[in-house]
Amino acid sequence: MAIIKSNSSSIYIGEKSFQALQRFLTKHQYSQYYIICDEHTFDHCLPSLLFHVPELNEAEIIELESGEDKKNLETCLQVWGALTDTGADKKSLIINLGGGVITDLGGFVASTFKRGLDFINIPTTLLSMVDASVGGKTGVDFEGIKNHIGTTCEPKAVFINPEFLESLSERQIKNGYAEIIKIALIADSAFWKTIKKLHTRQQMSSEELIVQAIHLKNGIVKKDLYENNLRKSLNFGHNIGHALESACLQVNKDLLHGEAVAFGMMMETRLAYQKKRLTKKECESICTYIASKYPPVKLTKEMKALLLSFLKHDKKNEGHTLCFALPKGIGTYELCCDLSLDEVANFINA
Repeated sequence: MAIIKSNSSSIYIGEKSFQALQRFLTKHQYSQYYIICDEHTFDHCLPSLLFHVPELNEAEIIELESGEDKKNLETCLQVWGALTDTGADKKSLIINLGGGVITDLGGFVASTFKRGLDFINIPTTLLSMVDASVGGKTGVDFEGIKNHIGTTCEPKAVFINPEFLESLSERQIKNGYAEIIKIALIADSAFWKTIKKLHTRQQMSSEELIVQAIHLKNGIVKKDLYENNLRKSLNFGHNIGHALESACLQVNKDLLHGEAVAFGMMMETRLAYQKKRLTKKECESICTYIASKYPPVKLTKEMKALLLSFLKHDKKNEGHTLCFALPKGIGTYELCCDLSLDEVANFINA
């Protein structure tokens, strides 16, 4: 089992993570346990968790509907109500068992209820294992804007068991793999060379790969938890990706987070090339590999307009300028915070 130390918690990765969870619960002696899950993790993941950690058989189960469209304040109200009705106190523990929606929303609910309850994440998708469950960002969507309301609050611990990935579709594996591509491109050129050789489902979701991706992200988060500078690099592909994801939600187009980020990385890579941050060879190498893994996204005139409208609300914007984390070569990045919306609009509409 690999153990990675974060700012105020530990991340346990491997088949022995259940044993680590049992030791954690024994040590902390919480008054009550609450497990937040959705219908998928209720069916496919909760039985295994309860079998390996029998202490949780007495936990209150809060089952939510799955889907990004359920990651909103209305769902939070339901969870806060359930916690209130069942007498949750300051010594209760929230256990988020699920993908990115569950860990984002569950962490936000925990960080705000009674001014903050302890919570842990047990991610069950590749996306939540390598990204959403690690780093302390919590949040929900608001008025169609991705992660518009949230907090920065690290979980007390994260327990990652790759066995949960066995029930996922290949599309969901690639959904998480986009975040592995991202961290390689902005943080480690050698890691990029490694993942360029990966093609099968097993290769793209191996425990070794998960450990390396988390190690790289955690190294950035430890230096800049509140995203004052360095952590902004983790948003590569997310300016355009989040805006596209929000636009797709508005028109009910089926697009996963990782698919939106993959498109965003290709667009922002081309923007980096246009801004002379990358060579043509580097640009082509990145875009060719990403395009080989993800279906193309065709933007209609309506979608382009929606995308640009959502870009105005990006959390990294400064005044009237947009701030992108663009690759500068492969394995490093540079913040580009002098882009006007008109300049980006011309680029997207070209």
